[in-house]
Amino acid sequence: MENVQNIKQRFEIIGNDPKLNRALEKAIQVAPTDISVLVTGESGVGKENIPKIIHALSHRKHGKYIAVNCGAIPEGTIDSELFGHEKGAFTGAVGSREGYFEVANGGTIFLDEVGELPLTTQVRLLRVLENGEFIKVGSSKVQKTDVRIVAATNVKMFEAIDKGKFREDLYYRLSTVEINLPPLRERGDDIHLLFRKFSSDFAHKYKMPPIKLSPEAAEYLIHYRWSGNIRQLRNIAEQISVIETNREINLKTIQSYLPERNAQLPSLIETKKAESDFSNEREILYKVLFDMKADLTDLKKLTLELMNNSNSSQVQETNKSLIQRIYGQNDEQNKPANRSIPLSEHAASSNNNHQTEVINEEDEDDYLIAETVDEEETLKLEEKEIQLIKKALERNSGKRKAAADELGISERTLYRKIKQYDL
Repeated sequence: MENVQNIKQRFEIIGNDPKLNRALEKAIQVAPTDISVLVTGESGVGKENIPKIIHALSHRKHGKYIAVNCGAIPEGTIDSELFGHEKGAFTGAVGSREGYFEVANGGTIFLDEVGELPLTTQVRLLRVLENGEFIKVGSSKVQKTDVRIVAATNVKMFEAIDKGKFREDLYYRLSTVEINLPPLRERGDDIHLLFRKFSSDFAHKYKMPPIKLSPEAAEYLIHYRWSGNIRQLRNIAEQISVIETNREINLKTIQSYLPERNAQLPSLIETKKAESDFSNEREILYKVLFDMKADLTDLKKLTLELMNNSNSSQVQETNKSLIQRIYGQNDEQNKPANRSIPLSEHAASSNNNHQTEVINEEDEDDYLIAETVDEEETLKLEEKEIQLIKKALERNSGKRKAAADELGISERTLYRKIKQYDL
């Protein structure tokens, strides 16, 4: 088996960073197998080298190696590019065409920027990964292919999955083994090594002496934030090699090519607006229930005070019934036939007549409040979630994505809740 140092020399890979070495070790280990590999890392870190290494060290090395930039192919034609099409399948299809999966049978396909694939193409790709089958555009005939797939992306895949832009099952199928390449700013002294290599290459190419950096300029390079990674470093080396007549490059010169405002800055942290989830719904429901409980407690205290302070036995009886109903202690025999006491029963008590009428009106409202609070308090939180989900699905004719958007959650979370509640 090849070792890391031999691979670096063979594929002209510069650097001794531990993370880089680990990525190369993984590539060497998985190469003899047919495992699908996902290469991750920022744009410009050199992800295209990993599939070349894997193909060269595999038993498919004599087969075809095809690299496809998925982000560069229009959505309307990418299915035809990957899987081929039959004559007359669409306007302009004057003849049948073999796709990359048919041409690369027995070899390796590198799908660069796989995170940019349309969802419909992702379904087709998943079928190829699972059983090696595909169907040409405009055909009904199932064809077989034996292709090793290595994919690469600079997209944060879990964010894409949460937003519904990438299929979760396809991600796990592609990333049987995941190889991550570190950004250039994390590779320390490798930056100066790479710059010297590029300077030497361009000196040979343009037939001029190589440029050299002063210690201060080299230190500036090491601490610079290389947002474009190796690709940006190579471009800077080429610019300086061609433009500068003085081959000794000092700090001031290097700063004129690299703006100081971007140097020695910590990595930018992408901020994302937190998506609404059922956790927010639960917090709202909890708050409503706690507020109801507090209101219920106040109502109990107020009713007890009214009962203790009242001189009317009829008012006491009414309040007693109300307390029993609130506490849930009354049975069918103790329930009053009517929620308000008829005024005719109080006609004999002329001293308390006005007070009784007022209490009757309050009792009517109290019963309604107590009944509503009682029903709301006994409603479980899960039932609330189930009701919200059912209503959203009904309003959107069972379409999960539209229902998830209405609820303010991800489609993935909605799918999990549907399975949890067996809806």
